[in-house]
Amino acid sequence: MLFRRKKPEQFWQKLRVAFWPRRNWWRSLQYVSKRVLRVSASPHVVAIGFAAGVFASFTPFIGFHFAISFVLAYFLRGNLVAAALGTWVGNPFTFPFIWFYTYKLGNLVLHGNEGALTMGQISGRLLHVSFSNLIELLKPMTIGGILLGVPAAFISYFIVRRLVFVYQRSRLAAIARRTEKRVLDKMLHRGEGHAEPSKPSEQ
Repeated sequence: MLFRRKKPEQFWQKLRVAFWPRRNWWRSLQYVSKRVLRVSASPHVVAIGFAAGVFASFTPFIGFHFAISFVLAYFLRGNLVAAALGTWVGNPFTFPFIWFYTYKLGNLVLHGNEGALTMGQISGRLLHVSFSNLIELLKPMTIGGILLGVPAAFISYFIVRRLVFVYQRSRLAAIARRTEKRVLDKMLHRGEGHAEPSKPSEQ
């Protein structure tokens, strides 16, 4: 096959691309935005799905964000494609900040203090420590993730619903204009075809 890879990508390479695109981040953001706007569903359904993905990104359960967003979108009757796109909010640029502030807020709720770990230590422990040590870290981050994820999901819902509504309305208006133009062109063409040539006057 033309342009086929000589060596197929391994699973870890596909996973890396999912979280770290080969293209620059601005182009990736534009791509995700266009995909969200073009989802074939009502603005409410698209916004619900996207909000589910945003909420899932605030949870510390790395590798399960897609599954969490799908479950939430299913029960909330949101769009699953929009839910998957919403998880893009959690990416290598935003994850360190999300993990840091969810950890701080969770510790503040549970223990009355912000905890002693730095942003780098939190990221390192999430990615490299054993499962037994993760339990102590995941508890405050889960509570903090819920407290921060809920308002983030609400904000994203209203923003996405408005953007999708405006996009769909403008798209329908453009389709209506093109349809009207085609109808008028056909009517004019038929009128010209049926017009009889004028006879010369007899003198």
